[in-house]
Amino acid sequence: MPTTQSKKFVSADPNKCVGCAVCEYTCSMTKEKTYNPTKSRIRAVRLNPFANLAVTCRLCEDPPCVAACPRDALTQSEETGTIMVDEDACNGCGWCIEACDYGAIMLHPETKVVYICDLCQDEGKPQCIEWCPEEALDLVTSDLLAQKARRTAVKKLFQETIKTV
Repeated sequence: MPTTQSKKFVSADPNKCVGCAVCEYTCSMTKEKTYNPTKSRIRAVRLNPFANLAVTCRLCEDPPCVAACPRDALTQSEETGTIMVDEDACNGCGWCIEACDYGAIMLHPETKVVYICDLCQDEGKPQCIEWCPEEALDLVTSDLLAQKARRTAVKKLFQETIKTV
């Protein structure tokens, strides 16, 4: 199993994401051959009037979605960490959807089988990253994401300290 340092997933920079949903349309066209955001494996989420974020699978270590599946329809790839769905075993019960802390698992509107980002493994690289007009999406590890968050927090603290001096 890849370590958390080596598992890369798609992440959005909220300072760059404008909520355009190009990632959703690109994903649905790549995976489903239709421009339909309800069939996308990535979600553009508006956090408030000025902050947007794209949400997709975070490739958890010991993923709760896999553990929650009563039919063993979900497995995690040892090579990439992506969550794979056995469409024949999945009955759409939704337990994995409830177990996901990130809201990254969706139920297909037609097949009623869950689907999850697989980093466009058939395409070679995630198409949402390739097509993002703001370059807000990137492949990151959880360690890199935590490092960016610490850096942002330190910058804010520094700016607040300067204001009070």
